[in-house]
Amino acid sequence: MPLLRGLARTAAIAGTATAVSNRVSRRQAGRWAQQDQPAPAAAPQPPVQQAPAPAAPSGTDDRLEQLRQLGELKNSGVLTDEEFTEQKHRILYS
Repeated sequence: MPLLRGLARTAAIAGTATAVSNRVSRRQAGRWAQQDQPAPAAAPQPPVQQAPAPAAPSGTDDRLEQLRQLGELKNSGVLTDEEFTEQKHRILYS
């Protein structure tokens, strides 16, 4: 009897190992097949249109805008004459 039990155990282990090996092989083959297939084509997306970026002000335009804002600050009383002169000098000569 012990011999028969040993043979049955070996057969069960071998059968289980074979079944597991076959299952792993089938699963791996399925994964490879999915990788080999091209991805399904999605509906073409219309190109995204972006608003054009505003043109960067040139150096002269930028300085004129800064001087205009500086003048408004002086006229509204935020800046003193000395502060205005100092800031104007920084804008014009930097």
